[in-house]
Amino acid sequence: MAKKRDVIVGVVIAVGFTIALGFMGITFLGMFFGDGEYDIGGFGDSSVGVIELNGVIDEQTGRPIIKQIDKWTDNNSIKAIILHLNTPGGGVAISQEIYDAVKRVREEKPIVAAMASVSASGGYYIACATDRIIANPGTITGSIGVIFQFHTYKELMGKIGVGTETIKSGELKDVGSYSRDMTKKEELMLRSVVMDSYEQFIAAVAEGRDMDPEEIYPLADGSIFTGLQAYNLGLVDTLGGLTEAVELAAELAEIEGEPNVVRPFKRKKNGLFDLMENILQNIDSKLENNAVGPKLMYLFQ
Repeated sequence: MAKKRDVIVGVVIAVGFTIALGFMGITFLGMFFGDGEYDIGGFGDSSVGVIELNGVIDEQTGRPIIKQIDKWTDNNSIKAIILHLNTPGGGVAISQEIYDAVKRVREEKPIVAAMASVSASGGYYIACATDRIIANPGTITGSIGVIFQFHTYKELMGKIGVGTETIKSGELKDVGSYSRDMTKKEELMLRSVVMDSYEQFIAAVAEGRDMDPEEIYPLADGSIFTGLQAYNLGLVDTLGGLTEAVELAAELAEIEGEPNVVRPFKRKKNGLFDLMENILQNIDSKLENNAVGPKLMYLFQ
């Protein structure tokens, strides 16, 4: 009986060791042969690269976009880049980082913003950094403005008998507390922060569209526009879809003949460890979003 038990224990240890060794091997290979999630498909000597920006702009969606933009900026085979935008916007800071990455591209090669169904607020902010903006007639765009939101649970907490005790170093240290109403002084402070970010948005639009800020203010109350309306208002350069955007980018890059179109693609991750990694990343993203608290947003909602 003892001998049988020893055999079982030995098998369990061997299996565990094999799994651990395999995991270490995958990690080792990933360190030497992996280059992030994205790679390039359909390479050519005179290529137009298309980068998709989909969904709300946050750290998880924005960082890979910045990385891909910077990579293609230094790639001599990519003669022009199209940023295909389908986003309602998102965080102010990450939108500004993508905006800055786009401006770096313009020093080396043309970059065109192609608006899909929605390219509003932070999406429009980013588009203003490109050489040209093209939108479908039915695209939803605009929403020039800033929003800062947080929830309060004062009444609910009172009903269930839950309270908070706060010791703070200054009067404004716990601004945005969920357990009480906002004070007038807090409102004035937050409004000043929002309006400063708003003026940054106005400045970006004025620079990108070669317009006077006074022309933009009447349009910058959060209003949304169709692509056709935006075109008539001077907020986009031309109307069309992705096909027309490729033609425009090729023209700006002086590519002769039909350009080769390339896209980044996600490497397939089908293994057990890849599944576990995806689950952990999703959990980490949700925890991060909850932990950072209220954020300034260039967001259409």
